[in-house]
Amino acid sequence: MKERCGWARGDRLLIDYHDEEWGVPLHDDRLLFEFLILEGFQAGLSWLTILRKRENYRKAFDRFDPTIIGQYNEEKIRELMQDAGIVRNSLKIRAAVDNARAFLDVQDEFASYDEYIWQFVDGSTIQNEWRHLKEIPSTSGESEAMSQDLKRRGFKFVGPTICYAFMQAVGMVNDHLVSCFRYRQLRAGDGGQAF
Repeated sequence: MKERCGWARGDRLLIDYHDEEWGVPLHDDRLLFEFLILEGFQAGLSWLTILRKRENYRKAFDRFDPTIIGQYNEEKIRELMQDAGIVRNSLKIRAAVDNARAFLDVQDEFASYDEYIWQFVDGSTIQNEWRHLKEIPSTSGESEAMSQDLKRRGFKFVGPTICYAFMQAVGMVNDHLVSCFRYRQLRAGDGGQAF
């Protein structure tokens, strides 16, 4: 039986996410945007809640196309507020629209969001060596710097804790426990690519 991080138990969706996506270095702008938005929606909720609604989010938010989302108007926001398939929080929905616009600005400035966001870890995954879940921090110097810069650029729901969760999700940090089978795979660089 494979040894996994302690949080990846019980629910098949969570286990598959842990085994196939969490911590895999991502460099695709659309997927980076998807995780940025989903991490914002997760604030105050469990990640499993968001995972269960992920396909609904993809439908509701035009497959996370920032060009389309950046053009959402009040009518579209009201429509999203009626969508029971997503978390209906008007601040988070409006933040997704603002973040799409800011995301496009970053792409214009840096040629890609990937180029911009990975600069906070100097382009390489930070390889941690945690033995227990309680050792894993909720923020880091890098997530604080990222949060500050994102906020300056007009992003919302991007506090240091959300930024750190984003960094974990997209492989900017390897926070799998050293006992987890994925830790060794990702550390060796053969962890596969999400999607």
